[in-house]
Amino acid sequence: MNVNEALEIVGQTNPGMVRSHNEDSITFDADYGLAVLADGMGGYNAGEVASGIAVSVLSSEIRHHLDGARPEQKVAGSQEEVGVALLRDNVRKANLSIYNAAQSQPQYAGMGTTIVAGLFYDNRVAVVHVGDSRLYRLRGETFETVTRDHSLLQEQIDSGVLSKELARLSQNKNLVTRAVGIDADVEPEVHVYDVEVGDIYLFCSDGLNDMVEDEDIGATLQMLQGNLALAVNQLIEQANDNGGRDNVSVILVKVRASYPAPSGWWTKLTSWFRN
Repeated sequence: MNVNEALEIVGQTNPGMVRSHNEDSITFDADYGLAVLADGMGGYNAGEVASGIAVSVLSSEIRHHLDGARPEQKVAGSQEEVGVALLRDNVRKANLSIYNAAQSQPQYAGMGTTIVAGLFYDNRVAVVHVGDSRLYRLRGETFETVTRDHSLLQEQIDSGVLSKELARLSQNKNLVTRAVGIDADVEPEVHVYDVEVGDIYLFCSDGLNDMVEDEDIGATLQMLQGNLALAVNQLIEQANDNGGRDNVSVILVKVRASYPAPSGWWTKLTSWFRN
């Protein structure tokens, strides 16, 4: 089965209840098995510009490569390694685009963005993230975080300085330790996971998980997993009902069937990377 027939993808972005404009950007495309979400930062409209560049570059470059174009950067490797390379290399390309725009245009100085993206292929998903936008997974009755925030708060939790309970009350929730576009280079974190039929993957900006506890997010998704559009609306409504202090974006991807790669397709793509 083709990936576009196996996946159901629904997404929405909302400015929230406090912000006057939306600095989040999202895109998703079941034909390519792709979901991308970015949460911008910076003065004026700079955050919106940064997240828009990140989403545009990553999605357009991956579509370009998967359509059969010869990539500029050749990487030899397995299917898994090629999936990782597509995400890693194009987040770096987006990073440089944002950084150069910020250097050349004073009104964009210091702009940057988080990013979390998934590329679904051959019954697995390659996940890239930078910053504190997250990916969660609902598998059966188990709802868990897949990514680990690049943030000061997460570092404090990891080092034992703060418990998870105290971290919920921290004022430092939005201090990221890694972002796209701030420096000339960035180190994206990329992992590949096997998927199972019935899995639901939730990509979100921190406007959701800062406003809604993980337990409540999971309960909502569990209850409404049969209607993804309603689940997205409900999650955003919960964030806004709890104060909506930030923009909130959600993408849900449900795996409805197995989607092994067509015979020869990844072999062909891998050969392009080797040449």
